[in-house]
Amino acid sequence: MSENILDAPDTNSQPRSKKKVLFWTLGIFLVFVLIAGAIVWAALSKLGDFETIDNAFPDESTRPEANVPAEGESDPAMNILLLGSDSRADTSTPVLDDLGNRADTIMVAHIPSDRSGVQIMSIMRDSWVEIPGYGQSKINAAMSHGGVPLMVETVEDIIDQRIDHVAVADFNGFENITDALGGVELNNPRAFSYGDHQFQEGPITLNGDEALTFVRSRNFSDGDYTRVENQQLFMKGMASEVLSRDTLTSPGKLNDLVEATTPYVALDGDFGAGTMVGLGTSMSSVRANDITSFTLPTSGLGTEGGGQSVVYIDWDELDEVQERFKDDELADYQPDPR
Repeated sequence: MSENILDAPDTNSQPRSKKKVLFWTLGIFLVFVLIAGAIVWAALSKLGDFETIDNAFPDESTRPEANVPAEGESDPAMNILLLGSDSRADTSTPVLDDLGNRADTIMVAHIPSDRSGVQIMSIMRDSWVEIPGYGQSKINAAMSHGGVPLMVETVEDIIDQRIDHVAVADFNGFENITDALGGVELNNPRAFSYGDHQFQEGPITLNGDEALTFVRSRNFSDGDYTRVENQQLFMKGMASEVLSRDTLTSPGKLNDLVEATTPYVALDGDFGAGTMVGLGTSMSSVRANDITSFTLPTSGLGTEGGGQSVVYIDWDELDEVQERFKDDELADYQPDPR
């Protein structure tokens, strides 16, 4: 995985830094829930409790054509847009009521025609792109201009492929999800401390609060790059835990996981339990090693529009990204995000 978060440290904005990291985690966890949740029937009643995003998509005339099955396959590839929001104060209000003006995390989860895995592309929130009808701006501003439909249209323009489903995640569920798993085990390559927490080198098991600190730490000589490695390491551990035999064969544990997730996730109206069952059944053999991720390649940092910091997309490499989405060949794609 190659998630690269390039915001400069800001001691006055730790809550926002904490949230934007966690959306990445919660969004990817949603993919695991869709895979694992459909396997255990005891959890299906809870899958219907996700909040619904009405009118999630732009006008059909602006959209790429629908995906078709690859040769020899019965299902088309599927692209799921995952958005993270940091606006909701608590679960007493709907996720979408407090979605806020911007999306702090933007990802596209690509599920290939053969259902052999999941490839997740992160788009840095400060990416300087064309927002349809509004000109050049940071990509996360699409939410303030036109909500979820405009974000879908903007991302579809970037990847030149259709978004089939949308999910919005609220960061508040992160700790509950980690604790519902009974913690996440990983092999930490370097000892470090951050705040009140100390992380030893070697095998460690993190609870929700510890995991949150582990993926937040910037206390490294290379700044965000080691932090990104830690995030990737944690996600690999979480994937292994979610898709382990102990989880998949425990209706009670999986039910707890889904209960910990549903208050913090909203899905488009067509992304119901029936779709999840079909998707989960077709992906029943997927395990942690089959889930990979990368970051939409960038060409550096800069300033635009009155001094705001932006990230420039590598438009030459984007041609390769678009071709791989089109040809359903993302599984082995690992570009340098920098």
